[in-house]
Amino acid sequence: MSLWKRISSHGDCEQRMAAYYEEKGLLDLRLCLAPWIEDRIMSEQISPNTPDQLERVALKFNEDLQQKLLSTRTASDQALKFRVVELCALIQRTSAVELYTYLRTGLQKELQLVTEKSVAATAGQSMPHNPYNMNNTPMVTGYMDPSDLLAVSNSCNPTVVQNIGPIQNVQNTGGIASPALGMVTPKVELYEVQHQIMQSLNEFGGCANAMKLLVQNYGYMLNSTSSPNAEAAFRSLIDEKAAIVITMRRSFMYYESLHELVIHELKNWRHQQAQAGNGAPFNEGSLDDIQRCFEMLETFIAHMLAAVKETMRVRLVTEEPELTHLLEQVQNAQKNLVCSAFIVDKQPPQVMKTNTRFAASVRWLIGSQLGIHNNPPTVECIIMSEIQSQRFVTRNTQVDNSSLSGQSSGEILNASSTMEYQQNNHVFSASFRNMQLKKIKRAEKKGTESVMDEKFALFFYTTTTVNDFQIRVWTLSLPVVVIVHGNQEPQSWATITWDNAFAEIVRDPFMITDRVTWAQLSVALNIKFGSCTGRSLTIDNLDFLYEKLQREERTEYITWNQFCKEPLPDRSFTFWEWFFAIMKLTKDHMLGMWKAGCIMGFINKAKAHADLLRSVYGIGTFLLRFSDSELGGVTIAYVNPLGEVTMLAPWTARDFQVLNLADRIRDLDVLCWLHPSDRNASPMKRDVAFGEFYSKRQDPITGYVKSTLHVHVCSNGDNGSTVGTPHHHGAQENMQLGNFSPQSAIGFYSPAPPEESDSDASETAEALQTYITTAPPNDPLLGVISSTLMKSVHSPGDFGMADFDSMTNFENF
Repeated sequence: MSLWKRISSHGDCEQRMAAYYEEKGLLDLRLCLAPWIEDRIMSEQISPNTPDQLERVALKFNEDLQQKLLSTRTASDQALKFRVVELCALIQRTSAVELYTYLRTGLQKELQLVTEKSVAATAGQSMPHNPYNMNNTPMVTGYMDPSDLLAVSNSCNPTVVQNIGPIQNVQNTGGIASPALGMVTPKVELYEVQHQIMQSLNEFGGCANAMKLLVQNYGYMLNSTSSPNAEAAFRSLIDEKAAIVITMRRSFMYYESLHELVIHELKNWRHQQAQAGNGAPFNEGSLDDIQRCFEMLETFIAHMLAAVKETMRVRLVTEEPELTHLLEQVQNAQKNLVCSAFIVDKQPPQVMKTNTRFAASVRWLIGSQLGIHNNPPTVECIIMSEIQSQRFVTRNTQVDNSSLSGQSSGEILNASSTMEYQQNNHVFSASFRNMQLKKIKRAEKKGTESVMDEKFALFFYTTTTVNDFQIRVWTLSLPVVVIVHGNQEPQSWATITWDNAFAEIVRDPFMITDRVTWAQLSVALNIKFGSCTGRSLTIDNLDFLYEKLQREERTEYITWNQFCKEPLPDRSFTFWEWFFAIMKLTKDHMLGMWKAGCIMGFINKAKAHADLLRSVYGIGTFLLRFSDSELGGVTIAYVNPLGEVTMLAPWTARDFQVLNLADRIRDLDVLCWLHPSDRNASPMKRDVAFGEFYSKRQDPITGYVKSTLHVHVCSNGDNGSTVGTPHHHGAQENMQLGNFSPQSAIGFYSPAPPEESDSDASETAEALQTYITTAPPNDPLLGVISSTLMKSVHSPGDFGMADFDSMTNFENF
């Protein structure tokens, strides 16, 4: 039941709101698109914190509204077509902000009225609490001064882009965030719902007693037709029956409201399940409470169905169309309840590789109600394309085993499972533990579409019998992308991440917007990266990502193409490919260091350069940043002995398979102080920051000479500095013999010109020995000298004193 239907059930409320909308000529629009307007406005994801932002939200709403109206023109009703044309003209004449805020304020008024009726219902047996309660947040109506608008925004929930706290808060509410309204549709406490259902059941018990009395009096009347009071008794029975029917209709209205409330909670749960696919917190246990509500509703509707049938046995007139209609409504309500309780509680992998085993499970939230568990049905599963899924959802296609045989878009092994009932926790479910997708049929691609953009879904279905009529139930999984090779994984995860983050709760499979605001996308990226690596992104990190996504024309909105289709400027890869590669590198090779805050990561080269030059410790200060030019690369920027910033060539996962990042940092004596990733923290000594991540040096096996891998920085240029980002040979790995003694060196290899070399090898070795024994332990030249000693064994006499003096001169280093 839509919000407007609830308003319409109260004459005074309907009159007030009709007058409100008619003032702007919007009543027909509100009536024509009631569910769409409610879902569209209540599901807004951003908060209009500035006039510009409010205008953007309003313009997008205006655009969607016109498209919705134009799609309505295909109706066969000519009068409706004509009215739609008039509404389109009205929208074009009305300011987008004025239209949006006026409709939004109208919803606020409607919710307030329904809430007032609900409060009265608690005390006076009226409607239960409505499920669309909003927070009491000031609404932006009409034109507002910018200062007033900011005052309103300050009272709203904080946006999630500022830090991880608000993200967790939104997730933990279990509700659907609608910051654009300055509201959150809150999670209803399910124990309150259960209390309301129980209260309605108790109230209906009074109706059942009245019905028993009616049946009893009806029997007396049939046995005493010759009594002089028979006519009066007959009229009395008609009045009693009419009163009972009114009570049952009112009880059915209660039931519809309660059912809507529980369905709303189930939709929230499924929305959170999709968010959990991106790594958001998810309380799966709340499904048990939702099941309890379904079981109580089933008891309610079953009692009502029995009462209606019993009332129909009291035949006082030939035809009773009102009672017949009520019976049909109750039967359909029971059927809808049973169907809506069939869900996927354990989703299959959303990036699904062919010929790979996977698992999933479905659950029927009616437990042991209706006795279906005594003869448990078998659940079948097929895979459907997006178009096939749309056909079942939008056209409400009935499940027919014969028609489904040609609907599958692939071949799945082990695709059937019998439902099982667990007595201890009342879970009635079917588990698919060993499914495997063998084949997939793909649709014909158009334009730039790829197989990684194509969405499928697992379609679960079964048939059972309830109250002598057959019910076919089905449900769809979250969208999945099917791949055949691992290199298709990054783009596939882009499709799934976007869908999980930005899909509306109610939609045609699997329609999704092609642009979102940065506020929305930053939340999704933060959740994804934080869940994968164990540490959330900072404000500076998010600012960096925002800059990276921008093009020449800066805008608040980020499109799907910018996200994962268009290459970054001057690069051959997209933003998502770059982001995904960094996420994988961090998870696989730098997880502990990232969690500890040792890696700044998301900072551009210019800012890293400026931050290092401003560092109070100067020479030897360094930071780690993710490479802009290489996928899945991390580089070190440090202040060299000349006081300039040097950028080492990026290291990738392939490098870390040889020697991990912490050990590479330990080998580079030019790195002394780690620049803090937190702007409020102080630099930390290198070994303090990375000491716990160093590999332990193991003693050599007896009889063998130990050899180790070391990293050193090679000079680049005439002065030996490595300013900028060098090529891969800028930072190399050399093998150093652990037991090698400098005294055994009789010469060095050096790129110095032959005419400058000194042939006196013994003098060279003596000078080297003196330098090594007298230099401080953190002298950056020690690593260079030590790694070069090994080469001298193979090229004796080629390195002399002149080159040594040149090498040890810091002005040329």
